[in-house]
Amino acid sequence: MKHSLLSDDDYYPLIEARHCDPFRILGVRQVDGRWVARVLRPDVQQVAIILDSNPSKKHPLSPADGNGLFECNLADFKADMSYQLELTGHDGSTWRERDPYAFPPVLGEIDIYLFNEGTHYDIYKKLGAHVKVIDDVPGVHFAVWAPSAQRVSVVGDFNNWDGRIHPMRKLTPSGVWEIFLPGVHEGSHYKFEIRSGVGDVFLKTDPYAFFAQHGTSTGCIVFDLSRYQWNDQAWIEKRPKIDPYNSPMSIYEVHIGSWQRITEDGDRSLSYLELGDRLIPYVKEMGFTHIELMPVMEHPFDGSWGYQVVNYYAPTSRFGNPDEFRNFVDRCHQEGIGVILDWVPGHFPKDAHGLARFDGTCLFEHEDPRLGEHQDWGTLIFNYGRNEVKNFLIGNALYWMDEFHIDGLRVDAVASMLYLDYSRKEGEWIPNCFGGRENLEAISFLKRCNEVAYERFPGVAMIAEESTSYPGVSHPTYNDGLGFGFKWNMGWMNDSLRYISKEPIHRRYHQSDVTFSMLYAFQEHFILVLSHDEVVHGKGSLIDKMPGDYWQKFANCRMFLSWMWAHPGKKLIFQGIEFGQFAEWKHAFSLDWHLTQSPANDGLRRLVQHLNWLYTHEPSFYECDDSYEGFEWIDFNDADNTVWSFMRKSRTGATIVFIVNATPVVREGYRVGVNATGFYEEILNSDSSTYGGSNVGNYGGVHACENWSWQNQPHSIEINLPPLSVVAFKHIPPVPQLANKTRK
Repeated sequence: MKHSLLSDDDYYPLIEARHCDPFRILGVRQVDGRWVARVLRPDVQQVAIILDSNPSKKHPLSPADGNGLFECNLADFKADMSYQLELTGHDGSTWRERDPYAFPPVLGEIDIYLFNEGTHYDIYKKLGAHVKVIDDVPGVHFAVWAPSAQRVSVVGDFNNWDGRIHPMRKLTPSGVWEIFLPGVHEGSHYKFEIRSGVGDVFLKTDPYAFFAQHGTSTGCIVFDLSRYQWNDQAWIEKRPKIDPYNSPMSIYEVHIGSWQRITEDGDRSLSYLELGDRLIPYVKEMGFTHIELMPVMEHPFDGSWGYQVVNYYAPTSRFGNPDEFRNFVDRCHQEGIGVILDWVPGHFPKDAHGLARFDGTCLFEHEDPRLGEHQDWGTLIFNYGRNEVKNFLIGNALYWMDEFHIDGLRVDAVASMLYLDYSRKEGEWIPNCFGGRENLEAISFLKRCNEVAYERFPGVAMIAEESTSYPGVSHPTYNDGLGFGFKWNMGWMNDSLRYISKEPIHRRYHQSDVTFSMLYAFQEHFILVLSHDEVVHGKGSLIDKMPGDYWQKFANCRMFLSWMWAHPGKKLIFQGIEFGQFAEWKHAFSLDWHLTQSPANDGLRRLVQHLNWLYTHEPSFYECDDSYEGFEWIDFNDADNTVWSFMRKSRTGATIVFIVNATPVVREGYRVGVNATGFYEEILNSDSSTYGGSNVGNYGGVHACENWSWQNQPHSIEINLPPLSVVAFKHIPPVPQLANKTRK
């Protein structure tokens, strides 16, 4: 029976856990000139208030009903007095805690205004769960955006997951709910219990959680990010001073769960700390400049490879905690290795505990499935026209750069974001306001995200996985570009893989597959990629794509990778490609590291190592990477021999001559035009016995034949061209001869 002084309009919504403003009636409040204490705790049998000014005196609260509501009058209470609650559980145990309803709002008007405007780029410091001390009281501040919810509560292991105990304050009209819970500490598990506008009650993850469980366990974990001490100051200070377009970038793409596993310990994955112990020395030894990690953001399903993210702000707990992931990045930087993360702002999964219909409505996504759902992937599309959603995503991009010192983001599936009709038939999509197929809201979001990222963190790289011919992907926004720093060169990848899979006898008819890329090579800032997508789903591994017998497969692979490193553009290869992994990549299994004991596999690995060394030490490989000034064809028409040749040049004019022979035929006395006299040092021969080849070569180099013009060049060199190979010759200018002088 009700004995509360509350009106029915407040009482029943409160005890039924649907009240939207519990702070108005809970705690110590002045009512008709007197102070009334009111506590809703259905998990206890007795409540008393103890004023800090008189700790020896207890003020018992009377049960107002059988639903856990306790009340009393406090005659000696004055405004702003601090107090504690003494609670007695149903088992007779007694403890004390501070009353959450005694604390004022933490979020200010400016925070709310900027968030609703979509420009609160430090929003991750405000929403979510944050360890705080307020008025000398330690606890955790929780905040979440759920504008259509009727009621939101924090539930966790600190309140027996009971949504009646800690209903939050709604900061109207922002749609943000918040509460400070004294006594809650780091390591506590929590979720948000949401009552929708139609009365449905469900649990949701914290969109801004820093740490979360994975798999079937989906709780969030309070984590304090303020503790870690970075040791990469030298790297961070140096990064903005590097010109990314005229610097080497050789990227090793890694899936943490499968790069290497501990077979002697149940075939488990490496932890972040173990990854640092093993991956960093390997990458440094191999000469890669960057590591790109497939998504590390928390995701329930291993088989998504991380591309169906639920907790965008939480590095997955599969491999350790956030500080341990920070340690990995920190150690990479100390060893001179950059770290790039895969980032997935294009879609998110429908998991019930995730972002889908977060407050009972389509909050992060569109209501209309023609706008809000990816049919191919069974996922949902962000509503890029909603300010708070854009803020969530832009804030997330900045979060990884700010809190984890990440050097760049590879943005997944950009094409799916750019086009409203992406993978849709006629009638399955809605045109934009001009009747076109471009997703104007997504385009605006991408531009702004790139602008803010480069503004706040100079020296980072924003990289687009964009598979169409959309113009200006890597052009600045002030030139009507999307503002990315780089774009994956999917055209080169598709053409080159199609070419290399053909038998050498047929390649003469398809030479344009390898030369066509130079028609557009400098329209964007490109990264040449051989990613995970090319070694799964029946496509076979890279080495297995190669035609011929065992020896020819490796020779083809050595030739192909050498051509890739010689071609303008930054480089990226997926784990296992560097040593000739034969099996298709499987996310639940380790790479076949035992293959590196084979001479052929280890030879391929050493070639990649040497390619990286040349790439980082010879400016001709990377300077003028986005300009015709750095590239010149010598001959791309020798399809009869399936040979093509070209020069790469540095800004100072240093020249390297490359010749590719895509057949298993040795061509002795092959003449190549060159533009200068002198000695041409053979700095690369993919057929060298060091790499497992037949060792056809040129004894260290050749001298140019002066005035023997060839292929529209004033001079030429005559070389032995090995089978299925790339050879490279560095021009060494002749030393000026000193004139003879007669001694006086």
